[in-house]
Amino acid sequence: MKPRFAPEDLLPLTSVHFEILVCLADGERHGYAIKREIAERTGGRLELGPGSLYGAIRKLTADGLIEESEHRPEAHLDDERRRYYRLTSEGRAVVKAEAARLRSLVELAETRFAPARARRP
Repeated sequence: MKPRFAPEDLLPLTSVHFEILVCLADGERHGYAIKREIAERTGGRLELGPGSLYGAIRKLTADGLIEESEHRPEAHLDDERRRYYRLTSEGRAVVKAEAARLRSLVELAETRFAPARARRP
């Protein structure tokens, strides 16, 4: 019997891994499109080099959180060297769990740094 998958066992994610999983939540992307979206979304604060990007993709693939897609765009829209990636169901569960973890951490920080009169008992 296959052991039950527990997303929390893979937390916390690195910021790069989280960014890649969030990027793939909208659908399949090739490596360069992932890199571009992350750079745009972060206002250029996170620009992944090839080693960082493809190292992270290898790790996420090995962990079963993403997989290479066999689906290809039409030939005139594609470059045969590109590899397209998509979230697995496990990857979707992990990115949701990480988002919940980060949300609770932000809520804690907001209550701790709120002005004294605005704090709840």
